[in-house]
Amino acid sequence: MISTEKVPVTVAYGDGIGPEIMAATLSILEAAGARIAPEIIEAGEKVYRSGVPGGIRESAWESLRRTKVFLKAPITTPQGGGYKSLNVTTRTALGLYANVRPNQAYAPFVRTRHPDLDVVIIRENEEDLYTGIEYRQTNQAYQTLKLVTRPGCERIIRYAFQYARAYGRKKVTCFSKDNIMKMTDGLFHRIFDEIGAGYPDIEKDHWIIDIGSALLADQPERFDVIVTLNLYGDIISDIAAQVAGSVGMGGSANVGDQCAMFEAIHGSAPDIAGKGIANPSGLLNGAIMMLVHIGQGAVAEKIHNAWLKTIEDGIHTGDIYKEELSRKKVGTKEFGEAVIARLGQDPEHFRPVSYAQVPDPIRTGQTDRAREVKALWGVDIFLDWEGSADRLGNSLAAIGAGNMELSAITNRGAKVYPGSFPETFITDHWRCRYLSPKGAIPGQDVIDLQASLISAGYDVIKTENLYKFDGAPGYSAIQGED
Repeated sequence: MISTEKVPVTVAYGDGIGPEIMAATLSILEAAGARIAPEIIEAGEKVYRSGVPGGIRESAWESLRRTKVFLKAPITTPQGGGYKSLNVTTRTALGLYANVRPNQAYAPFVRTRHPDLDVVIIRENEEDLYTGIEYRQTNQAYQTLKLVTRPGCERIIRYAFQYARAYGRKKVTCFSKDNIMKMTDGLFHRIFDEIGAGYPDIEKDHWIIDIGSALLADQPERFDVIVTLNLYGDIISDIAAQVAGSVGMGGSANVGDQCAMFEAIHGSAPDIAGKGIANPSGLLNGAIMMLVHIGQGAVAEKIHNAWLKTIEDGIHTGDIYKEELSRKKVGTKEFGEAVIARLGQDPEHFRPVSYAQVPDPIRTGQTDRAREVKALWGVDIFLDWEGSADRLGNSLAAIGAGNMELSAITNRGAKVYPGSFPETFITDHWRCRYLSPKGAIPGQDVIDLQASLISAGYDVIKTENLYKFDGAPGYSAIQGED
């Protein structure tokens, strides 16, 4: 029995074109009989500029944590320091670890070179470079920290396989850069292989992100579901949307075990704000995903099919309008009205969408693993220093390091001591690796070494302890190291 009770949904009209496309989207949902009770919150640029660096007030958080469903129009994050992306903040605060972006071609009504494109990109949403942990360490060097965890990898990869099985997809592909980042991306690839072994009914493969992205742009028909890390997923989902015909068409779900957020994949487009010409399709497709998530698949189906019928009838906004393909150019409001007029109709060219067998929300859980034995083996000490590599190395070699020895010095990752090349470009950012030749060391050795370097006048800007886990190094090798 279908419940008639309305589901509370937190709604933000956003910035730029956000208010226009949200109004059109909500009018379609209301006309289709969506059983939702919108709770309007203010979030975005106006809130940022009022002195709230996260772009959202405490009262809005209360609504989000109570409804657990967020329909959000695009938000503008002011440029410059002090402002945190509301998207990133919401995803991490509410545990929205899975970003799901379906991409489909709508040929021949929307121009594309790849009429058979139909790929879902599932992106890890909380980790990687998007944690926004950045530092300026010297006059010349800046750092962004890339964080990848085993539980984070397990959740998103298991989600991708469960999504593929639930939606009848045949293949899951992993994108990573583990030929270079052997620890972080290497972990992602290894866990993909581990978890994939439990899904023998699903084909699986792996591509390095650069050639994988090229193939996605040139031969997208090769892919079905792609699972990848945060930054890569952000980039390739826009590639896939554009190759399909228009970034303005794509919707996005951000899903966690407790909460979910739904949005368009495009930005706030302030250059066309207030002109009434924006395409509401991306946000509408996000809202369709929301309806499926809250158990209103029949309404989602009605809207989706009416939207497809509108597209194939040639009723197009300016971003996809082509004289030879389209019948009528319309604005935001008129496009919404055209979809409403077609509610209850099925497309004729496209296969009608069915959400009759809506899967339960995917729950991934976490794998329990025995803790590995962790032992301190050395330290990388980073210095802000100007001069030659040989001068620095000879000076450091004369400073006692307790149970450790100076193993190597790198500059921007390139080994420069011992045995530097004059062609190597040098900056003021140095990594000095100290390792124990005999065995594990006490933490006090690292503290004593740092104190000795500071006493000798060196500017220590950062330290990274070097651990072994069950005897295996937990740090990347410098060229020439075993």
